[in-house]
Amino acid sequence: MAFNTALSGLKASAVDLDVTGNNIANASTVGFKASRVQFGDLYASGFLNASTNPVGSGVRVQDVQQRFVQGGISFTDNGLDMAINGEGFFILNNGGEVRYTRAGQFGVDKDGFIVNNQGMRAQGFLADNDGNLTGVRGDLAIDTSNLPPRRTTNVDGQFNLDAREGVLAVRGTTLVSDGAQAGAVTPGATNGFPSESYTITYPDGRVVPLAPTDAGASAGAVASFLSQREGVAASARTVAVIPDADFNPAAGDQVNINGVPFVLGPGGLAQLANDINSSSLVGTNAVFDGNDLQIISTQGADLRFQFAGTGSVGVNGSSTPATSQTLAAGNTTATVAGRITVTLDDGVTIQTPGGSVIFDTVNGTPFVNNTFDPSDQRTYNHATSTTIYDSLGNPHVMTTFFVKEPATGPNPANLWTTYVQIDGRDVGDPNTALPPPQNVEPTRASYNLVFNNDGTLNRTLSDEILISNWIPLDPDGSPNGASGPLNVINGGTLPIPDPPNSSNFAVDLSRTTQFGSSFAVNDLRQNGFTTGRLSGLDVSNEGILFARYSNGQSQTLGQVALATFRNAEGLSPVGETTWVETFASGNPVVGGPETGTLGSIKASSIEDSNVDLSAELVNLIIAQRNFQANAKTIETSDSITQTIINLR
Repeated sequence: MAFNTALSGLKASAVDLDVTGNNIANASTVGFKASRVQFGDLYASGFLNASTNPVGSGVRVQDVQQRFVQGGISFTDNGLDMAINGEGFFILNNGGEVRYTRAGQFGVDKDGFIVNNQGMRAQGFLADNDGNLTGVRGDLAIDTSNLPPRRTTNVDGQFNLDAREGVLAVRGTTLVSDGAQAGAVTPGATNGFPSESYTITYPDGRVVPLAPTDAGASAGAVASFLSQREGVAASARTVAVIPDADFNPAAGDQVNINGVPFVLGPGGLAQLANDINSSSLVGTNAVFDGNDLQIISTQGADLRFQFAGTGSVGVNGSSTPATSQTLAAGNTTATVAGRITVTLDDGVTIQTPGGSVIFDTVNGTPFVNNTFDPSDQRTYNHATSTTIYDSLGNPHVMTTFFVKEPATGPNPANLWTTYVQIDGRDVGDPNTALPPPQNVEPTRASYNLVFNNDGTLNRTLSDEILISNWIPLDPDGSPNGASGPLNVINGGTLPIPDPPNSSNFAVDLSRTTQFGSSFAVNDLRQNGFTTGRLSGLDVSNEGILFARYSNGQSQTLGQVALATFRNAEGLSPVGETTWVETFASGNPVVGGPETGTLGSIKASSIEDSNVDLSAELVNLIIAQRNFQANAKTIETSDSITQTIINLR
């Protein structure tokens, strides 16, 4: 009996030595999990022969259990090396057989699949062509082909437009005196201007009546009187014309202009022009074009003509229709009145309640000075540029301009206009109402931005921005072969279809604000890019594989899948530091790293063996001692047996 007991001890000690030796041998094996032997004693007992003082029958190995505790993590220079920090196993496809491992030494085979050193393919969740994870599990692969270009279909900008900015464009109304006496010639020493009243109305509702002007006041005096009012600027100019056909003086005749005498000599109108220009007349000059003589008062003073002689001189004014007076012996004095030009600020109007012989109409002609010009930075408040891409991946520069508009509507001072150009060219849809060829030419693309009183964009009142007339051009200005536009009249609309069928794209400025701080580009992105070559690979803590390309883009290729088991010790080791599922382990629970109880992924790292070499060497000594002790039991049992045999 003792002999068999000792033999069981030798056998158990040998197994202990084997397990300890295997642990020591794999102390540097990546992902290896140490094992330990579990022993149990043996007793010869049964249902009917249980003894109160049984003698043991030896020992047996109950189990060789693996210890799935975390191993240390070491960094490597291989981007595809991965270590699991926490629970879980990598899933491997071994020619159709599913295996599990903690050894994350991976590379790429000739077909682009991610494999371990034995060629088993790592499995994970695959991504579609747009880099979106699908949740479908399969063999992870790296596509080394070039990333095809993507046309720009959306530009997303977040700006702050400075609420303190002023309106750069100057808007207003111009009135030119067109009454019966404006520029007219009247006989006598005074013009035909009577005393007149004016009323000025301002955008805020104020109505300001003015005192009547003096009767016979010159155009210059009336202009000076009006210019003293807020929002009004006026100037005057008087033009008198002496036609050559009406210039018939006799020898010695004389004409007096505003008190300065001029002798009408044989040099005719040319001599008179020279005499006027060299005279003491202030603010007056003369121009002779070979036929007619123009006498001009740049200050709008009345031009009074007094004639002395036997001949005659005809004087015309600039009224519409023109009036004229003939100066001769019986009609020796005439006065030419000036014309007045009034400029009113935007929203300012002027009325003549009693009627006027100076201004027949007071509606005026609207004007805009300093209007937007992309080549003149003085005409826009802010501008910024970004690169966009056509369907062939060619880069183009889109420039966005912002222009503050005057206060209108319920939210004064909250209106801006944004203009868009691409490569310095307009991209607005053609105006089909114009005659050819203007009806096919691009117009200026402009859009209104209306802001609320809290500085946020009013998306209801603001325009949606659709660029629907961009023809991608090469450096020579010719179409480069990329997809062209789809005008709104031909069906271009938002949202942009997927896949896109034109060069149309949207500009989203919904996050733009108007606060009282400096202009800022807080964010400006677009979704297009040119073609790119694979330049690197990154792995995140969630096990997501990112491919980096030479065009600055990155794309998700997939996500490493991890599996966990209710009883990891129930897995069966099959070599190559891999395990397979068994009934004892239970079914695997598969998910992404950092989900549920699954651990995270450490890229460019490996998990070391969890073998404690010092402890294993101690176990080796213990196993050796146990083996020697059991051998001693056999030796003793053999000696006793020999003694018994030698009895006589």
